[in-house]
Amino acid sequence: MTATKRFALPLILLACTGLAACGGVERDITLRKIRNTSNGPDEFTIVPNKPLESPPSFVELPEPTPGGANRTDQQPLADAVAALGGRPGALEDRGVAASDGALVTAASRRGVDPSIRTTLAAEDEDFRARKSRWTKFRIFGGDEYYRAYSDETLESQAVKRLWRRAGAQTPSAPPEE
Repeated sequence: MTATKRFALPLILLACTGLAACGGVERDITLRKIRNTSNGPDEFTIVPNKPLESPPSFVELPEPTPGGANRTDQQPLADAVAALGGRPGALEDRGVAASDGALVTAASRRGVDPSIRTTLAAEDEDFRARKSRWTKFRIFGGDEYYRAYSDETLESQAVKRLWRRAGAQTPSAPPEE
């Protein structure tokens, strides 16, 4: 038996095994390797309610709405704004403010694609599927998200220098690193 015949069968079996390992398995394209491995609850999803309190007048209570907000539900962002002396009501979405009308007009001067979010979501899912193709073969796990998107990252200092050379004012530029 020659050396080529002796190694041909194991080589063919190894190639078939490798090809079989590639198919039929649904890939994880999230690129994130953060998983809760314990059987207990996730302590970051538990938010305590505010203490119950009696309203000044039971007549003023709103009608209960199924699935709606409760008076004892936590509103961390609004609570933080109020604690810092701001108006929590300013956080409510009221559409585009009149003062921002010119900005919206300028930004949409070349038209607005109504399906841009759907298009971007599909393109990003395709991108993540391509980038996650070889992540299962990495010896040491880890988070692949930043490595996958590294070519898409904006170099803020280089862009700042480019705009300053062009004579543009950059008063809120990122600080030097």
